Amino acid sequence: MPFLFGQRITDAVFNTFFFLLVCFVLLLCVQSLAQQADGRTSPIPDAPKSSITEAKGFFVRWAEFYHQDWWGTPASSPAPARRGLPSPLDSPPFPNSDWSYGGSPVIGEPDTNSYPLMTAINQARSRTKIYGWVDPTLNFSNSSHSNAPEANDVYSNRFELNQFVLYAEQLPDSVQRDHIDWGYHLTALFGTDYRYTTGKGYLSGQLLNDHRQYGFDPTLEYVDVYIPQVAQGMNLRLGRFISVPGIEAQLAPNNYIFSHSLLYAIDPFTDTGLIATVKLNDQWLVQLGITVGHDVAPWTPDAKPSGTACLSYTTKSVNDNFYVCANGINNGKYAYNNLQQYDATWYHKFSKTVHMATESWYMYERDVPALGGDIQPETGANAAYCPSGEQRCTAPEYAIVNFLQKELSVHNFLSFRSDFLDDKKGQRTGYATRYSENTIMWCHWIGSTVQLRPELRFERAWDQKAYDNGREHNQVTVASDLIFHF
Repeated sequence: MPFLFGQRITDAVFNTFFFLLVCFVLLLCVQSLAQQADGRTSPIPDAPKSSITEAKGFFVRWAEFYHQDWWGTPASSPAPARRGLPSPLDSPPFPNSDWSYGGSPVIGEPDTNSYPLMTAINQARSRTKIYGWVDPTLNFSNSSHSNAPEANDVYSNRFELNQFVLYAEQLPDSVQRDHIDWGYHLTALFGTDYRYTTGKGYLSGQLLNDHRQYGFDPTLEYVDVYIPQVAQGMNLRLGRFISVPGIEAQLAPNNYIFSHSLLYAIDPFTDTGLIATVKLNDQWLVQLGITVGHDVAPWTPDAKPSGTACLSYTTKSVNDNFYVCANGINNGKYAYNNLQQYDATWYHKFSKTVHMATESWYMYERDVPALGGDIQPETGANAAYCPSGEQRCTAPEYAIVNFLQKELSVHNFLSFRSDFLDDKKGQRTGYATRYSENTIMWCHWIGSTVQLRPELRFERAWDQKAYDNGREHNQVTVASDLIFHF
């Protein structure tokens, strides 16, 4: 009876939160309908211009956006003003046009995105934008019970909905240097991928207590304040945001490949706190932040003050970028995902159509309970394979991943990923072993609103059987997702 009562409270809180979020998004729709064009938005490359007349109904305008996107002539327009080095990549087909850094919009980059939903609502004339995507997936695997630690298709041999995502955002205008500006971002995510964004205290009972396959997560809620008077621009982000370093991200369109590296599957997902991003000049950028630790809400007992410091350097040719971070640093004592992360990323452009991205990290936690010992590990966090006789030990992990991309056309690219992980004490994956993974993927765009990403993946656990719940050394997966943007 106590469990049922607690579950009812959790469901009531969830339903109330979701209702309020939907109401808020509807209010934003009303607000955006009333706003007039401010001259700061233009279509993304290969996206149709907002030329659909308002005399037509909402759903007609929405349908005509897709018709023009898929079968119309791609629109061309002069490149909008940009402050800083030129973008090194084409987007589409790649997820980003700039070398990525977290915790801030790209300072000096104008907001040029135009979305089907906003075009249907108000001709995409407002700074407030409401958009999202649906991401169904299919995978076939030699594992019959689970694909873990593979992400994000952990459920083997399934057709499922990984992500249904709704965004509401306004980006600060960081091109101008005249006045302080601000923006915000809200995310509602539903699907199997909620397990890769769950933070303890943010509706986390769905995963940690109830182990639901599908769940809802308010993944991102933050405010951005842009202050142009500091160096060449400073952005302050306050709230819950994606953990800063890394090539990959939790939201499907932001990744080269549908499935994720082993490195991604076990590193931090989201942080809550304040982070400052300062553009020193066109080549150097520095970040300093204070958070409550990884994947926890401020009101949980696991929360503790944690520091983040990052440095980014881009060469004048824009062919190379180096991004190093110390992320979530505190005393490192065992708590829910209290990982001490030291991360380095290198982006390199070989030619106009070929580039690579390489990331490596070292992480650890101290005083992790021993597997089979007298100390009970925290719910949702594994114990470690400690030396015999020890009740606690330090659990480290090392990892490196490389992505190699070849652009075939504005609608197509190939990506090859190689990945190595050494989970020294098995605290992150449940198995103390070395892993390797290799994946090849083809990404095809239909217009600028549909992505198809089929892939072939092979991975191996070298020191003990770790796949299919400890039944196999090797795992082969054939999978694909389809991202439909709205």
